[in-house]
Amino acid sequence: MKEKLVLAFSGGLDTSFCVKYLTEEKGFEVYTAIANTGGFSAEELRKIEEKAYRLGAREHVTLDITDEYYDKCIRYMVYGNVLRNNTYPVSVSSERVFQAIAIIEYAKKTGARYVAHGSTGAGNDQVRFDLTFQVLAPGIHIITPIRDLGLSRDQEISYLREHGVEDDFTRMQYSVNQGLWGTSIGGRETLTSSQPLPEEAWPTPMTAAGSRDLELTFVKGELKAIDGQEYSSGPETIRTLEEIAAPWAIGRDMHIGDTIIGIKGRVGFEAAAPLMIIKAHHLLEKHTLTKWQLYWKEQIANWYGMFIHEAMYLDPVMRNMESFLESTQETVNGKVLLRLQPYRFELKGIESPNDLMSPVFGHYGEESKAWTGDDVKGFTAILGNAQKIYYTVNKP
Repeated sequence: MKEKLVLAFSGGLDTSFCVKYLTEEKGFEVYTAIANTGGFSAEELRKIEEKAYRLGAREHVTLDITDEYYDKCIRYMVYGNVLRNNTYPVSVSSERVFQAIAIIEYAKKTGARYVAHGSTGAGNDQVRFDLTFQVLAPGIHIITPIRDLGLSRDQEISYLREHGVEDDFTRMQYSVNQGLWGTSIGGRETLTSSQPLPEEAWPTPMTAAGSRDLELTFVKGELKAIDGQEYSSGPETIRTLEEIAAPWAIGRDMHIGDTIIGIKGRVGFEAAAPLMIIKAHHLLEKHTLTKWQLYWKEQIANWYGMFIHEAMYLDPVMRNMESFLESTQETVNGKVLLRLQPYRFELKGIESPNDLMSPVFGHYGEESKAWTGDDVKGFTAILGNAQKIYYTVNKP
């Protein structure tokens, strides 16, 4: 009997090669599984399933983990305003571990002794998949054809053509990873330090013009409504905002960062909804949290985002950090007003019942209601004592 193998399948070039290679060259009975984190429509999932069978898969399943991904990860990245290197909303990085968890659980359920993924040997995803598989199922063997053979994208295309596979190979020159929290785009340009992605490489073309005002409503740190319209779930709210903002080409950028394996990496991404949500949420927090809440959130959130990026999501310390982040959101309530324009958005202001800019104590730079000038003189004298002592003892 053929050995059963579960392949993490996206329908892209790498995993298409894996199906053909593992069935025809290695003789495995390949079960393909796509772990959908919210980036695919029903029609796209149907086409991916058809493609899997066309390539030779014995069985194909779609594992919908969108709600789990939102509840266990995206929420906390919003609470922490997580942007890797102050730029990237950790889109694909964060979803990979959840996809790996779903795939390995499916592999255990089917009784497979082998599991495979299409990661190369030069990126972060190989570590994310391998580490998760090893932690949750150390007895299942991991197969990685692209990494082990050291193939280029052109070599994969040539192999598929030689084996009678017809596809849109021109578009496959770009590696596009689509999820609820953004889309990453890699290609020959991202292998350089200077070349931008061409307009045709971006999944969503710019079709909007002029400007549009928008109102985002947060309740305890979560986006609950857009222009007063409430939505039933976090994923639905994010999708709706993405549909509104993506035609403005908002959220396009290049992420340059340190990879898990130590080299620098460069990738394009578009994430209109994630960037708008994070920036709007951060502005609301500036009004509703105290100085030290903001300070410690920034330290912990930066660390939390790094651990997600570097495949450490399963470490129990992450649950401790999530508890802290969630506990800071009790007063993060209100509306954030934005304006959308081509390629950018503007944060106009906020309205919140928890706004600490309350005029009860005064207006900054204009009026003080809770202290006198003499109070400030005494406060300043005491505040400066330590420095006065130092410079008196250690004369410059």
